[in-house]
Amino acid sequence: MTNKIGRKYVIQIPIGTKIGRGFYIGHGIGIVINGKTIIGNNCNISQFLTIGSNKETPAKIGNNVYIGPNVCIVENVVINDNAKIGAGAVVVKDVPANATAVGNPARIIIKKTEQ
Repeated sequence: MTNKIGRKYVIQIPIGTKIGRGFYIGHGIGIVINGKTIIGNNCNISQFLTIGSNKETPAKIGNNVYIGPNVCIVENVVINDNAKIGAGAVVVKDVPANATAVGNPARIIIKKTEQ
């Protein structure tokens, strides 16, 4: 991402960040992602997202994950495949596969089972 685009939209995604195919930024403004974050395939993120870490152990995000606007994901958490993170959530614990997490701190409100 060029510096010009990064400054205009206030997007900070370091060049070494591991991001899978099909990465989608819905409304690109106010996004900060730690450079050691791992993001899987087909992930969809929204505006005002922070994925941070003070200990260089940021989140690992699985495949087909949706992250709503104004979400903060802190430290060493795993967001598993097909998870959804609702708007304004502060994620401090792992989110299981096929689950929806909301709130501050985020809690699981829906967990779909495999059929």
